[in-house]
Amino acid sequence: MINAEETASSVTSIYEPSAAALASSQRETLTQIVPRSGWRMLNLGEMWRFRELLYFLTWRDIKVRYKQALLGVAWVVLQPLAYMLICYMIFSRMADAPSDHLPYPLFNLCGLVLWMFFSTAVTQAGNSVIGSESLITKVYFPRLAIPFSSVSAVLFDLAILFGMLLAVIGYYVLFTAQAKMVSFGWELLLVLPVVMLTVLAALGVGTMLAALNVAYRDFKHVIPILVQLWLFATPAIFWGSDFAVPITAPPVQAEQSAHSTPPVNRAAASPAANAPAAQNPPARTKGSIPSWVKQALKFNPMTGLVQTFRAALLGLSIPWTQLMYSATIVIVTFVASCFYFHRVEDSFADII
Repeated sequence: MINAEETASSVTSIYEPSAAALASSQRETLTQIVPRSGWRMLNLGEMWRFRELLYFLTWRDIKVRYKQALLGVAWVVLQPLAYMLICYMIFSRMADAPSDHLPYPLFNLCGLVLWMFFSTAVTQAGNSVIGSESLITKVYFPRLAIPFSSVSAVLFDLAILFGMLLAVIGYYVLFTAQAKMVSFGWELLLVLPVVMLTVLAALGVGTMLAALNVAYRDFKHVIPILVQLWLFATPAIFWGSDFAVPITAPPVQAEQSAHSTPPVNRAAASPAANAPAAQNPPARTKGSIPSWVKQALKFNPMTGLVQTFRAALLGLSIPWTQLMYSATIVIVTFVASCFYFHRVEDSFADII
């Protein structure tokens, strides 16, 4: 039989912590969670600790987009081809838009590939926080992972589009007589930096729109309109680097028919015609873009990125000044958007 004193001592030895256990518990770090206030620096270390979550969210977005699509990833290729066909009929055939002495389909595709990635990434990221309501209200994680994963998922589309673009370039180089218009050099090294700047641009704009979309649901309808207007505010997709449509003047007849009536001297009859020519406003070439619009378009970061991307792939002159404009605006927009998102993300679970 078991003695009562032995039983009590065994129970005491099981449930009473030892001195080493007490010392170990006292050495544990105390973590205190307090609400944040004001503007604070981004916690990049926290984003790195949740890198696996970013990967799984990216993979989830890719599978959701193509899970039950009949054509699957073929939609990634069909969309820019449809845009290219429309632009070819309108801007090349009807408006006679210059294409930097390149075949217009190749010229247009080089701009559309980068633009399709940017527009899709901004649209997906802008609606990403609203679409993750069930996840945000249940568990804590860095909220920046949501728009970042949406943009990362669109990189899969960019890889497919870039492969299609390389195939089109190879066709023009190998099987057409216009191969001399395309040259390859050190400019190809700029393709990766331009793509990285475009990713930063999509992250910056998409993150800002995602935060605004939570507070103001009107942005759900504003985002598609904004993307469409931005498309037409990026003339580098449709026009060449000069942004003007050349107009050929009709030939002037040097001789008149002997039976024709001699022209009337209107200059002598009208004293207003004898006024100095400086008083008449300078005529603008039909189809050209005014100078003040060209200056305003410098602040569109996608104009410089599209121009540089095309120039790097096809061996054209690099627009360094416009590239510096675009890079500066992209970096400033990305940093400002992340700070704003980090400032208001604590209220997402209450508002959403």
